[in-house]
Amino acid sequence: MSALKKTLRDNRWACWLALACLVVPMFASYFFDDMFSSLSELFKNPEFLELGWDMEDYGFYASGYSFLCIWGGLIVCGVLLDRFGVRLVGSIFVGMMVGGAALVTFAISAGFKPETSLTVAYVGCMLFGLGSEIAGVSVTRSIAKWFKGRNMALAMGLQLAIARFGTATAILVAPMIVKQKALGEMYTLAETNRPALIGLAVLAAGAILWAVFVAMDAKFDRQTGGTDKVETAEEDKFRFSDIWKVLSNPRFLMIAILCVTFYCCVIRFKKFGVSILLPLFGVNLDIATVLLAMIPFFTILFTPLFGALVDKTGKATTWMIVGSALVLASHLIITFAPQGVPAYAYVAIALLGIGYSLVPSAMWPSVPKIIPEKNLGTAYSLIYWVQNLGMWAVPIYIGKIFAREISQAGNHVQEVSAALQAEYVFILLGVVAIAVAVVLFFSSKKHPELGLDEPARQ
Repeated sequence: MSALKKTLRDNRWACWLALACLVVPMFASYFFDDMFSSLSELFKNPEFLELGWDMEDYGFYASGYSFLCIWGGLIVCGVLLDRFGVRLVGSIFVGMMVGGAALVTFAISAGFKPETSLTVAYVGCMLFGLGSEIAGVSVTRSIAKWFKGRNMALAMGLQLAIARFGTATAILVAPMIVKQKALGEMYTLAETNRPALIGLAVLAAGAILWAVFVAMDAKFDRQTGGTDKVETAEEDKFRFSDIWKVLSNPRFLMIAILCVTFYCCVIRFKKFGVSILLPLFGVNLDIATVLLAMIPFFTILFTPLFGALVDKTGKATTWMIVGSALVLASHLIITFAPQGVPAYAYVAIALLGIGYSLVPSAMWPSVPKIIPEKNLGTAYSLIYWVQNLGMWAVPIYIGKIFAREISQAGNHVQEVSAALQAEYVFILLGVVAIAVAVVLFFSSKKHPELGLDEPARQ
């Protein structure tokens, strides 16, 4: 066997097969997380919903995804990834992701009272959320391992694009299988649980493919004599004080703050997007669903292209500024454009989708440039931890806005007021994202030795 072709990773087909196995669990995770995004209108009128949840309940349920993450779960599990390896820890949390989704599905199918179903679903969402986040860290860490020294940004971009296709699929499929009814007709549990049942089946398929990747990764390590744990000299081994070393890195903090503000502007907007677009632009539910689905579809198209662009040209911090500006411009258009003119909604969502493609393509490959490899799992977990602080708080607050402002079913004035107040939150987050991206740009210029704005090297 040739010295140049002696391991799985030296074969391009094996790298791309590994990537294929890694993206399906993330596709399934995104699908399940967004299964209610295009159905949020249902929760405005809980009296016509057998499940019995209102908008505040929906926001509370959505926040459950991040609860365990912000209470130390991500940090501890990131340390476990570094200490015990991706294969063991990742497998545990892929299983937790599937188990949490099964509990949510049970909660919304069993006919419990609304408060009971919400409590059980919240617990399931907590387990699903922590499992998904650590699975995501495991996938990112694995891509960094298998594509190190080659098209890492392109591979991460493809992973993000396919995962977001899960969001697009959920947004489009959910209204097809939960048909809109006239105001006053009841939605049964058998109707509203259909997206969850489909999502759970896809998650089970993702778990099987994760097992295939685990076998490939183990074979690769046997070929190289390596390990999926971080093997370092004694003086370089992880210590809990390393958490502080990561958090005290100013460029790491900038990326983490950019991550939480930017992602909340997009991901948490999607949770309430239909309820915002319908009253502001006078579109029907089918058009609002298509608009919302445009966001992930734009990322499917542009994220791999932008990943390749970052690999080739560098200038990552510049692209982060541009992407953040596009997202802020989108929310400004949604808020201040003339109401009842759908054309503005299409422009705004297009800008949101392009910005959502650009920033992650530049941001995620920048982390290995500023953090030592032995702390990389911890660093990614800390970023997800900061991100989940916002992911937990924002939907609770937005859900309260809608529940407070809308007291009468079908009241257009109340719905417009709620949508605008929610948009003010996203505009504030967008301003912070741009400011942090600009500071990171100047920090990169001041420290060129980090190579943040350098193209990828083979």
